[in-house]
Amino acid sequence: MVYFKVLSLLPLLGLVIAQNATLRYMPFGDSITEITCWRALLWEKLQTTEWASMNFVGSGTKENNCKDSKYDRDNEGHSGFLAIDIAKKNKLDGWLKTNPADVITMHLGTNDFVQQNKNVAEVIAAFTKLVGTMRTHNPNIKIVVAQIIPMGTGNYNTKIQQLNAQIPAWAAGLNKTESLIWVVDQYTGFSGSVDLRDGVHPNANGDQKMANVWYPALIGAFAAAKAEKGTATAVRFVA
Repeated sequence: MVYFKVLSLLPLLGLVIAQNATLRYMPFGDSITEITCWRALLWEKLQTTEWASMNFVGSGTKENNCKDSKYDRDNEGHSGFLAIDIAKKNKLDGWLKTNPADVITMHLGTNDFVQQNKNVAEVIAAFTKLVGTMRTHNPNIKIVVAQIIPMGTGNYNTKIQQLNAQIPAWAAGLNKTESLIWVVDQYTGFSGSVDLRDGVHPNANGDQKMANVWYPALIGAFAAAKAEKGTATAVRFVA
């Protein structure tokens, strides 16, 4: 979904066309964002589009030997982190102060279930706080939230499926015209036995699937962010 802000008619005297700022995209999550290769594959897909200069941002630069020395490695993936801890300790606030973003993707919740067997309601509450933090830093931020990938070990997929089932209605309840939320389904079609290298993290096949799922929603988010920035910065006046 893309929207355009309508500008009032303004006098043309003193009109100056300003340059649009480079958009900033933050991949945000846990180790499934930090030490995987879907970010590299996503960056590669963007190189043949108008979004080739998209600035990936974040405090980390880790990867998983993705065999691509050129891609923008900046990300805000943190291995072992729980959504509820990031929210409770206001971690995202500090990360966004250092690296502001126009667009953000979020894949979180796995560690909440695996490490501490948290309730789905607690994770959803953390998501709500995290979205609030994003909008505090940028009221127009565009957000892409994942229904997270399955696990290949243990009995965690029941809670993962419960979380994923609640995400669309949760997102719809928080959606704003100026700060759209897209939901992408990273679970359906992703095999815990085929697409994971260790029961938790995607292998090469899983990375490709994740990149392909992120891509269409991110293109929409980038376009919406560009439209927002265009209406905000394209026109200014001089005395």
